[in-house]
Amino acid sequence: MSGRADGAVPGALLVVGDVVTDIVARHRTALVPGTDTAAAIRTVPGGAGANVACWAVYRGCRDVRFVGRVGAESAAWHEAALTRAGVRSRLVVDPGAPTGTVICLVDGGAAAERTFLTDSGAALRLSPADWSSRDLDGVALLHLSGYLFFAEPGRAAARAALSAARARGVPVSVDPASAGFLAETGPERFLSAVDGVAVLLPSRDEAELLTGLPDPADAAAKLSLHFPSVVVKLGAEGALVARNGEVLHRVPAPLARPRDSTGAGDAFTGAFLAARLTGADLREAVTAGCEAGARAVQRTGGRPPDPATGA
Repeated sequence: MSGRADGAVPGALLVVGDVVTDIVARHRTALVPGTDTAAAIRTVPGGAGANVACWAVYRGCRDVRFVGRVGAESAAWHEAALTRAGVRSRLVVDPGAPTGTVICLVDGGAAAERTFLTDSGAALRLSPADWSSRDLDGVALLHLSGYLFFAEPGRAAARAALSAARARGVPVSVDPASAGFLAETGPERFLSAVDGVAVLLPSRDEAELLTGLPDPADAAAKLSLHFPSVVVKLGAEGALVARNGEVLHRVPAPLARPRDSTGAGDAFTGAFLAARLTGADLREAVTAGCEAGARAVQRTGGRPPDPATGA
């Protein structure tokens, strides 16, 4: 995926990854142990992979598909939410684990920074048995959520998907998704697992962790020696684009008043991929990603507006 995306009529985007239930608690004052802290609490559909798919549709990709694993208790709810968003989903119902759940504690600071309490549940149990090479029929780009790489069943599923994509000549993108899980897994193990992907889309923290370099530009340049294109997301500071060991573009983010930063990186990735599939060059696609990220932080939860309700 270098230069301008080929073809006036793009093929489908397939996202393989996590779908979870987000419980978002926005508290304007500091948490006080042992007593109550007032908060606005909402339960919304989430998951990095599913969020990316929804934002890709929202930003203009006409054929977006998603494969993930959920528990029986909320499978219908999640499928309905994805369908309303325009995503064609294939959700595997886990017989023994509930849908993953994330409690997002969002503080009242200027950046609306969030802290996650994560029960991955069925999300990390996606396995090669859940994957079919037929999922790639008509697909122009495969995107893998980083959460696949944080447990062995998911790593095996990712290997199967990468192998099938390579055999068909379908480019693959990966978003590491979680600096915390990435640190537990180990940078070397992660980089080995994603060898051969066309686009890596880490956050600042993830890029610095993967390279051991404290400067995101240096980290982006180093990573681009191993991946054809590297896009490092910098939040309110925009994003960097690197190729062949050199930072090519620094794209600023639009000004935004954050309400909840949950899913902003997913919004960036979804919009970036949609733009690439509809013909944008790297800089144009990163600009689209920055715009979507700025839109996302002004909403509660990690999804774009529901087309049925606007909520």
